[in-house]
Amino acid sequence: MYFTMLYEKYDAIRFNCYSWRYNSSILIKFGLTILMAALTGLMAQLKIYLPWSPVPITGQTLAAVFSGVLLGSYWGGLSFILYIIIGIAGTPWFAGAKSGLSVILGPTGGYLLGFVLVSFFMGYITENNVNSRKILPLLIIMFFANFILIYTPGLIQLSFWYKAVKGTDLSLNNLLMMGLIPFIIGDIFKILIAAGLTTIIMPKKDYRKL
Repeated sequence: MYFTMLYEKYDAIRFNCYSWRYNSSILIKFGLTILMAALTGLMAQLKIYLPWSPVPITGQTLAAVFSGVLLGSYWGGLSFILYIIIGIAGTPWFAGAKSGLSVILGPTGGYLLGFVLVSFFMGYITENNVNSRKILPLLIIMFFANFILIYTPGLIQLSFWYKAVKGTDLSLNNLLMMGLIPFIIGDIFKILIAAGLTTIIMPKKDYRKL
């Protein structure tokens, strides 16, 4: 009985938080968007470089998921767009405290585009489909978002970058070894964390109703 009461209180709190965010003013939503962009810049500094790849392991994947989950499709996607624009403008909050257009044109630029797609996608799915907020649907959705929406533009950009810098084409095996395979285990771990936290955080009722 006691734990049931605690759960009901927590359920009411998370519902009210999401309802407040959804129905708040544009100014507040924009403020949350800037805050999420800054958090993304912070998480980007959690990085591990691999000796055989110019693509580091970073916390941006989790930031992309949670920007959509917390802010919804439009504002979550906008937070990542602002993160990229402000980074290009000179704020050193890309991975490795880097900034500038060279990062976007470099080997990791396609992954940044993928993060924008993931943020829009996760926000749209979770905001418009209450059933998607359960653990099994979330795992399926996040596996798709991670390995299709992030890695497709990421690998394409990496291939073009390598061709431009080295003057030769990467074989498919070398491309996957450089830009995908080493990250699979870590990505699975991040997906499990993101799916679990999203299940806990998001209300299981439609918070868009006034």
